[in-house]
Amino acid sequence: MTTVTFIRLELRMSTRKIILLNGHPGRTSLNKTLAETYRAAAEKAGHEVRFHDLAEMSFDMDFGEGGFGDPKPLEPDLEALVRDLEWAEHVVLTTPIWWGAIPAKLKGAFDRALLPGRTFNTRKLSALGLPEPMLTGKTARVLLTSDTPPVFLRLFYSNAIKKILARQILGFVGIKPTRFTSFAPASHPESSRVGEWCEKVRALGARAA
Repeated sequence: MTTVTFIRLELRMSTRKIILLNGHPGRTSLNKTLAETYRAAAEKAGHEVRFHDLAEMSFDMDFGEGGFGDPKPLEPDLEALVRDLEWAEHVVLTTPIWWGAIPAKLKGAFDRALLPGRTFNTRKLSALGLPEPMLTGKTARVLLTSDTPPVFLRLFYSNAIKKILARQILGFVGIKPTRFTSFAPASHPESSRVGEWCEKVRALGARAA
């Protein structure tokens, strides 16, 4: 094997397949800026990125009364989201914290898309009675914006939003570990502060971290 071939092979092996979901429902937002920054840096570094923008996705947010036994058919945008979750090696999510939780449309996407048979297997249960996760072997990064500083999220709210995302949503279907990068206060940040945040996100994107 020549040195050039070895270097090319090493580069291919070090690149990752990434699904990037901007979980802010607005068409313009700090979250979208962070998502686009991550995407540009990751693609420049040679990683393959499939981008989903919640504001552009069209689907019924209501899970409905059918339950897991008779779920609504997935709309094209949700089907594409699930396919790319299955494809990806690394999951990147940007989301604001609203009223201590994620936006309703993002929660609706998870309600509708994370279904048995695709993301977890109810026919195979653990000793604790939990279904077998089907999206294993993937890692995740959440870019979390809020007006509450991270120290207050930990001291006053026990990092509830992080536990929900890492354990009860992503971890439940096998995506772990989930690492968080927080940006606060996020409502009216100065442009210099946004620039600093984007530099941090560029570094994460370049490493597919």
